[in-house]
Amino acid sequence: METLTLHEDARSGNCYKIRLTAALLGLPLERKSYDIMAGETRTPDFLANVNGNGRIPVLQVGNRRLPESNAACWYLAEGSALISADPWDRADMLRWMFWEQYNHEPNIATLRFWLAIVGEGNLTELQRAQLPAKRAAGEDALALMDAHLAAREWFVGGQTSLADIALYAYTHVSEEGGFRLRDYAHVRTWLDRVAALPGFIPMD
Repeated sequence: METLTLHEDARSGNCYKIRLTAALLGLPLERKSYDIMAGETRTPDFLANVNGNGRIPVLQVGNRRLPESNAACWYLAEGSALISADPWDRADMLRWMFWEQYNHEPNIATLRFWLAIVGEGNLTELQRAQLPAKRAAGEDALALMDAHLAAREWFVGGQTSLADIALYAYTHVSEEGGFRLRDYAHVRTWLDRVAALPGFIPMD
């Protein structure tokens, strides 16, 4: 396989899910760090040579660059047990990965970023006004996950998939955004199950 390089900010759950996927698969992954708070993903060099969208993560495969975290996870995991051979389970896995990006991440990850990284005192008035709605939507997402996990160990089928990795990344640090994981017993048990996987690495 060509050299794999992850352009990342280690504080990002979207970056972590790529590192976790690679670790679970035993794939070597070089890392290049950027500080998003210092604007390092908005420099002319980054925009011209890494991602014109000015965002991370970006998975570099040789000379090719693939933005979007879940697409990068799919690239790494294709042909492995993290992507089921069953068409229904594969589609259901994608359903959860899409849901993570459109319902889970915009609320749970955003509150973590605003409160734990930016700092509540530095938020704009617009951001402050959005806090209650984002908290309610994040709690709805965790409740949906908890109900889904009440009767199963993994999100899709009977084994670990990219759906679990995608959802683990920001769920396991959701308390940094003010969410109470103690309210979601099945989610907590699932988090422990993911953390016990062979090859698991913690977020750093």
